[in-house]
Amino acid sequence: MVRQTIILVLSSLFTFIYIQDVIPQTDSKFKYYDKDYFLIEGVAFIDSVKENTYDRLPLSYKDKVRKPVWDLSKSSSGISVRFLTNSSSISVKWELHNDSKMNHMAETGIKGIDLYCKINNAWQYINTARPTGKNNTFLLINNMKEEVREYRMYLPLYDGVNSLEIGIDSLSKIEKALHSNRKPIVFYGTSITQGGCASRPGMAHTNIISRKLNVDCLNFGFSGNGKMESTLVDLFSEIDASLYVMDGSNMIPEEIHKNAIPLVEIIRKKHPSVPIVFVERLLAEKASLDDSAKNVIKKLNFALKTEFEKMKKQGYKNIYYIDNKGAIGEDHEATVDGVHLTDLGFLRYSDFLISKFKKFRLIKTIQKSDAG
Repeated sequence: MVRQTIILVLSSLFTFIYIQDVIPQTDSKFKYYDKDYFLIEGVAFIDSVKENTYDRLPLSYKDKVRKPVWDLSKSSSGISVRFLTNSSSISVKWELHNDSKMNHMAETGIKGIDLYCKINNAWQYINTARPTGKNNTFLLINNMKEEVREYRMYLPLYDGVNSLEIGIDSLSKIEKALHSNRKPIVFYGTSITQGGCASRPGMAHTNIISRKLNVDCLNFGFSGNGKMESTLVDLFSEIDASLYVMDGSNMIPEEIHKNAIPLVEIIRKKHPSVPIVFVERLLAEKASLDDSAKNVIKKLNFALKTEFEKMKKQGYKNIYYIDNKGAIGEDHEATVDGVHLTDLGFLRYSDFLISKFKKFRLIKTIQKSDAG
């Protein structure tokens, strides 16, 4: 009986805390501000060419790319907003595009919003706005001293955002953060690039790398559909990037042989010397026992390495190759389903990629880049 009472009390307490977060304080407490009051990062194209502010592709590409690519481009993976405020409380309202669900990824990662604060010149995680439906309001933090701080919110990885508003104390101020002139890193790939299956948006490796290197990362991850297609390559080759990172995990060898060298040719026409990095597919955990799965991945990576060696022989400069050895550790505990990464996996993967960037002396290229 005592045990049941304790469980009931604890359950009620957790429910009370959760409801406090989900249900905001009275309207007189908060004033909400839209996109005119915060800096949007992780976007490559201006609002006027997109269907929605938080889309990743221009509207003109709706009929140019395959439908799965277009649908995935509505997800706001890699997009964040930055602002400064002296408010003692911060709330957020957001309307989702789909209210998606998946059986191997937390809803906070699919469609939640992360809040970070810059403390001692480093980004520190504060809280995650947890979704309850298509339309959401969430109190992220309160009871702070009223002093100006810089904040960053990471948007959903596997759902889109139709609208976003930031709530602060009604008498407080909010202003856009300063835009960096440093050129972005462009990431192109599939489900892991898009962020599958981080528990929350800030833990996708492109977002971690963005924080650690203090550079905007543009996420062109399209789950199961990153096939180096020329239509998309033409588009993101228009971006004045410091670095291109290419992941062909969901391709088959024939597609790699067909598309890898043309991808480099397209980028080189517009950016003769910008570094291009090719990343091998990570090994699936079951490949340690499943010979068929092991052979599929070996053939895919062999095809990528073969095309890379052809590029080198043809005289292409500033191209790099990263094999998968040690990418997510050696303990086989970094995935949610044997393929897609957990937060641990993403932390390890981001550190792994940064170490390779350092080895190739690309960090200075990123830090010295200036878009003018």
